[in-house]
Amino acid sequence: MGVLDFIKGQAIEIIEWTDDSRDTLSWRFPDEDKEIKNGAQLIVRESQLVQFVAAGQYADLFAPGKHTLATENIPILSRILGWKYGFESPFKCDVYYLNTRLFTGNKWGTANPVMMRDPDFGLVRLRAFGTYDFRISDAPKFLREVAGTDQNFRLDEFADTMRSRLVSVFTEALATAKVPALDVATRYSELGEALLPVVNPIMQGKYGIEVTAFVLENVSVPPEVEQAIDKRSGMAAVGNLNDYVKFQMATGMGAGGGDASAAAAPAQMAVGFAMAQEMLRGMQAPAPTATPAAGAASDVLTPEQAAQLLAVSVEDVIAAIEAGELKGRRIGSAYRIARASLDEYLRGA
Repeated sequence: MGVLDFIKGQAIEIIEWTDDSRDTLSWRFPDEDKEIKNGAQLIVRESQLVQFVAAGQYADLFAPGKHTLATENIPILSRILGWKYGFESPFKCDVYYLNTRLFTGNKWGTANPVMMRDPDFGLVRLRAFGTYDFRISDAPKFLREVAGTDQNFRLDEFADTMRSRLVSVFTEALATAKVPALDVATRYSELGEALLPVVNPIMQGKYGIEVTAFVLENVSVPPEVEQAIDKRSGMAAVGNLNDYVKFQMATGMGAGGGDASAAAAPAQMAVGFAMAQEMLRGMQAPAPTATPAAGAASDVLTPEQAAQLLAVSVEDVIAAIEAGELKGRRIGSAYRIARASLDEYLRGA
């Protein structure tokens, strides 16, 4: 027998794994057809588990520490191999190391938009992405369902499966929670924590994995929904439309000199807005008796009517007319502008 054959025939006395990678989930000890010696030392470091597999069956599981492989320490293996009274000779067994440390910062995201029913916008499509942390919690189940007999099972081999499963659970949970799209952005942390009790039973039961953190970093909506949100925000920013119109009119009158038509433009627009508001109130309230103020169907307003609509004194209106900043013709034009704007608004409604 040669030297090489002699080395191959030697029984294994020390079993250990020093992991120098950051992405290995499980690793099978390379026995090279050697047998494990009676009394051999098994070294299991922190954040490691060791699973013995013999004759296609899962045997003893070892936690961190230094273990002497004797009959009393491997009862399941002894039963599988039929050692009724202990053993003296070496034995064959597959030894799997599992990395139980926390794998952090794993990314997930929706490959396609998720359809959901929103109370504000009806059916909308959402995209979401974030990160998650996990660790192996059930060694036999993980080996059976995920790693199999792989010599060196790495994270990237399982990332796609984890991602698709998490997206599926996220979609179901979001639909069940019925959180409006406008509120999702303010509830990222709440949604992430709420998803853990939903995710973990599935992950542990299917893959032997515990998800310790599920982080929702962003939820985006289609461009058309973003535009609707922007319009709603703009309307909220304007606030009281009547006060805004008065401010614009005062600013225009305060400009004073310059082109007379330019100075009168703010007043013209102010009258138009005020008339539009007056007409809207008239449509919502019962029709009053025909009076000069209510019958704003003509193209020309009296100073009293203009003063009433602008909420200013008659003297101010007369002064503006004499200064050339406000004219009956311009008031009529403002009325037509306001009427056209109102008709367009009603058609859109």
